[in-house]
Amino acid sequence: MGRIRKLSDELANQIAAGEVVERPSSIVKELVENSLDAGATRIVVDIEQGGRTLIRVTDDGEGMTADDAVACFDRHATSKIAKIADLAALGTFGFRGEAIPSIASVSRLLLRTRPRGGNEGVEVYAEGTGPGPAQPAGGAVGTTIEVRDLFFNVPARRKFLKATATESAHVGDVILGAALARPDVTFVLSRDGRVVREYLRAATRADRVRTALTGEKLAECLVERGPIRVEALLAPPERARAGTTGLSLLVNGRHVRDRLFARAVAQSYGSVLESGRYPVGVVWLDVPPDVVDVNVHPQKAEVRFADARGIFDAITRELGAALSKAFGLPTLGGTPGAPWARPPGWSAGPRSGPPAWVTASRTKESDASAEVEVYEPPPMPLFDVREPMATSASTSRGELPPPLPLPTTNLFAERSEPAAPATDLFGGESLYASLRFVGQVKATFLVCEGNDGLYVLDQHAAAERVTFDRLRRAYASRGLGIQKLLLPEVVELTPSEVALLEDQADEIASLGVEVRAVGESAVAVHGVPDLLARAQPARIVRDLAAELSRAAGRPFRGAIDLVLATMACHGSIRAGDAISREEAEALLRALDQVDFAGHCPHGRPVIMRLSFGELERRVGR
Repeated sequence: MGRIRKLSDELANQIAAGEVVERPSSIVKELVENSLDAGATRIVVDIEQGGRTLIRVTDDGEGMTADDAVACFDRHATSKIAKIADLAALGTFGFRGEAIPSIASVSRLLLRTRPRGGNEGVEVYAEGTGPGPAQPAGGAVGTTIEVRDLFFNVPARRKFLKATATESAHVGDVILGAALARPDVTFVLSRDGRVVREYLRAATRADRVRTALTGEKLAECLVERGPIRVEALLAPPERARAGTTGLSLLVNGRHVRDRLFARAVAQSYGSVLESGRYPVGVVWLDVPPDVVDVNVHPQKAEVRFADARGIFDAITRELGAALSKAFGLPTLGGTPGAPWARPPGWSAGPRSGPPAWVTASRTKESDASAEVEVYEPPPMPLFDVREPMATSASTSRGELPPPLPLPTTNLFAERSEPAAPATDLFGGESLYASLRFVGQVKATFLVCEGNDGLYVLDQHAAAERVTFDRLRRAYASRGLGIQKLLLPEVVELTPSEVALLEDQADEIASLGVEVRAVGESAVAVHGVPDLLARAQPARIVRDLAAELSRAAGRPFRGAIDLVLATMACHGSIRAGDAISREEAEALLRALDQVDFAGHCPHGRPVIMRLSFGELERRVGR
């Protein structure tokens, strides 16, 4: 007798259970997907003690005959596929035929079902082994499966279960994923006898998402490229999280976990999302079945694409273009006094000198109920409203001269080429162009009057967004001009940073930065982008090296937005810089012409609103 022999069905089922049944939520997922494959329009899930003692899934699907009810306990017994070719065109969630026998091998399972058109139902009971005979039973059309005492015969695995609240939360996530996949089905989740979630049937995916993700302000995007269709409802970048817990991904209606997919969605936000942060929302990817393989994970939670890189590059480009318009404005209005959340590590940089409003002239308007102070800063031209100076190799900075004026025509003047229509919020008039500049506060905020309230802009964030847009467009057209330095500036760096700058010298030159190594730990800066004339060359080069080091391993073009965002930060006006009315109005006009105008390149909102109604309420009118 040979040493190799076939495993018994009981042992094989136990092994399969170790892959399929990880925790109670795994069972809920398998049973809910079976209900959806059976054509259910209403699915009710009941759990007790997080699923340890009871999991019950009831549906109104097509039900099963007595023969099918017994056969479904056999390994690899399924009605979903019949031949190998069927795997390339799956239209169902399940297809392996392992769920029911695996679950039955580690629990006490009762299946009660009645087929459509049948006069009576049947029930089948299994307790850690094969099923018993089918017995007549009453019941409505559909199927109910009760799973009790999970892992009663495998106590070692029971010890690995988490707290009741944790297991219940995982079950809730499974129900949410199923609800997002099938908005045409009603889902009810009860925990210890109390209904905790109910997703009623919805007409569209968007309706289901807005019901499921209450409290989130989501932008809807729909893009198509060849056979690829992407539908997304995503929150603004300021709502992003450090992980993917708030992002649901679905491929051909199947809820999946895919790091590359999630990264593609995050990168579609460009630089406004810090590396490692992911948006909140839902993304559906619909592709031909023959380019995706769902048979790569025991729990069918992962998929594999025939051309993953090509698909996700397309997602990043197409979804990014849609999001740039969808988030042209931030979510306005919010609770006064609740500041916008700032991304970790964000800093506006030091102020240059005392706030300008300290020496500003002041006018006061008052009535019996309110007192409003409007600060008009003294003129301090930061932007030359004349034509921009031509770039010249003989341009000199000298040793320590004052910053060169930043030409308004380079940054804030309206572009000559036609721009995409801005968001229509005010009867056809673009938002920023409709605002009337009132004054500057603390040399940091621009106060404007709109048709429905007061608008406050962060001048650094607004200027940074416009500068970034100019840099990005100039880089894309290879039109970044270089301002030569009369005297090269030597910058001390680490040897690894110097080596990195040397390795990517050509790509860095395309950014308008000319650097040459002068030893193992220093570089000489010979030129900087003319759009960043007011920035310090040393800061540009140090931050450029830091960004490239942080993006090590990524292609240069993949890190370009992060690099340009950092450069834009140093080349824009900052908190503490006073600007004139003409410059403020030019900045407002420019914001209407750029993508993601509601957020700075690092994701911080540019503008907030205080409605006139809220203002009147606060002063008691």
